[in-house]
Amino acid sequence: MAFDTMFLKAMTEELTEQCETGRIMKIHQPFAHELVLHVRKNRENQRILISAHPSYARIQITKETMENPAQPPMFCMLLRKYMEGAIIESIRQVANDRILIFGIRGKDEIGETRFCDLYVEIMGRHSNVVLVDREKETIVDCIKHVSPAFNSYRTLLPGASYILPPSSDKLDPWTASEDDLLAKLDFNAGKMSKQIVSGVAGFSPLLANEVVARAGLVNRETLPQAFFSVIADCAKPAEPVLFTKNEKEDFYFMRLADTDVTAESDSLGALLDRFYGGKATRDRVHQIAHDLERLLANEIDRDRLKMEKLEQTLVDTERADEFRIFGELLTANLHLVSRGMTEIEVQNFYDENMGTVKIPLDIRKSPPQNAQFLFNKYQKLKKAVKFVEEQMRLTEQEIAYLETVQQQLEDASPEDVQEIRMELAEQGYIKYKQKKGSRKPNQNPTLEKYTSSTGLPILVGKNNKQNDYLTNKVARNTDLWFHVKDLPGSHVVIQDANPDEASITEAAMIAAFYSKARLSGSVPVDATLIKHVKKPSGAKPGYVTYDNQTTYFVTPDEETVKGLRN
Repeated sequence: MAFDTMFLKAMTEELTEQCETGRIMKIHQPFAHELVLHVRKNRENQRILISAHPSYARIQITKETMENPAQPPMFCMLLRKYMEGAIIESIRQVANDRILIFGIRGKDEIGETRFCDLYVEIMGRHSNVVLVDREKETIVDCIKHVSPAFNSYRTLLPGASYILPPSSDKLDPWTASEDDLLAKLDFNAGKMSKQIVSGVAGFSPLLANEVVARAGLVNRETLPQAFFSVIADCAKPAEPVLFTKNEKEDFYFMRLADTDVTAESDSLGALLDRFYGGKATRDRVHQIAHDLERLLANEIDRDRLKMEKLEQTLVDTERADEFRIFGELLTANLHLVSRGMTEIEVQNFYDENMGTVKIPLDIRKSPPQNAQFLFNKYQKLKKAVKFVEEQMRLTEQEIAYLETVQQQLEDASPEDVQEIRMELAEQGYIKYKQKKGSRKPNQNPTLEKYTSSTGLPILVGKNNKQNDYLTNKVARNTDLWFHVKDLPGSHVVIQDANPDEASITEAAMIAAFYSKARLSGSVPVDATLIKHVKKPSGAKPGYVTYDNQTTYFVTPDEETVKGLRN
């Protein structure tokens, strides 16, 4: 985990500089495990994101905006009562631990000064946010409740005494001497990075591996030198970087040995926005849309099974003439048939070689009834061809539609999920009840806006409602329209009658990025004027036909696309 004790130390310094002595103006809880504090200091506004998410726990200053629920959760309302309008007197880290404490000075209901502390515990799946009454040293409430049955040492419930996690006898890296460090290590046991983690407070595997990497040939001389070199770098101002190691992307507040730096950031907050942005959004979307994901997967599987059965029926229809011939041959040879026979072999006068053929019989039917059954089977199969072909066409369209929605759900923001849910309800796949305070169904969708490197506006529809609105309502006939070729994807429009080549390439890249081909190279993207794009009568949402297109080949690049987004 890159958000370790040393990273929190660097983050504490950034938070202290930008938010300490600031006033908490607003508090929101956009998701179950995440809080956003709006802080104003020196006439500037900052947003502090506090996440107790099991996988993405962190605290940072963020530039990302999140839609808040119409009805705030109870924990959010309690924090507003205690902290809105209050001053952040101090921001401090518990020594060598992943716990940050906000010292808060506010007012109670009668205007008396009230002191409380907000403890932010960044501990993976055990992460928590706890509001503590400083005078009583009791918990007011926490974002996750932990009962004595789950943890007998620390009860995290309203009214319980707040106790810090148990401390260890690990070595303090900031005060330790070389002799102290060597006393903790056994050079004959090997696995030095694990020994450092278990023996030195605040050292994660990432930082312990850095010590070993700098030591090179590990011995009693090189290891202490590398250790104190790392400690010295931890005390320096942060140099936030994204890096890859063993083909895995990660982040840290300083450069590490044996890693390939892929990006640098001006601040730790910007670094975490960049690293966690897509991952956290995907997780939020999965939380609120897991039922839709399951529904789409089941519907697609059902339609594919239906297609298999229809294809088999179509194969059967190819035998229609065989049943007609059987019927005519049986009619010509009824005098040879007696009840109880399971088959009869007769001469096939339709065969140029005049060979014989075996005709299966139903012992429950008389000879004329068997002949009539074969003729009926012929007529039924002949009539079925047209029906089966139509059903196959409709089923193929439905699969294409559902796969489009499935792909749109992968790219959706939490705000987009509601529109997708409404669309599926309108199409009869689910029942949908409008939530109180949410956007009205007849309100226009919000399109995602981009600006090309040459300054031209580019609009993107990320779901079918947005695609229909963009293509059929917003775009002008002279605007250039883009869509990935023969795959589900977004509609993209350049709002300019004469776009330059750079803008065209960038719009095509955006269309490729928001499609099933986003991980591919040299993706074909069709572009045509809006006047050549038509929506067939009765077509499903987002479906259009077009002509007079030009095909561009582009390779989607996430960083380029993000850089163009407004």
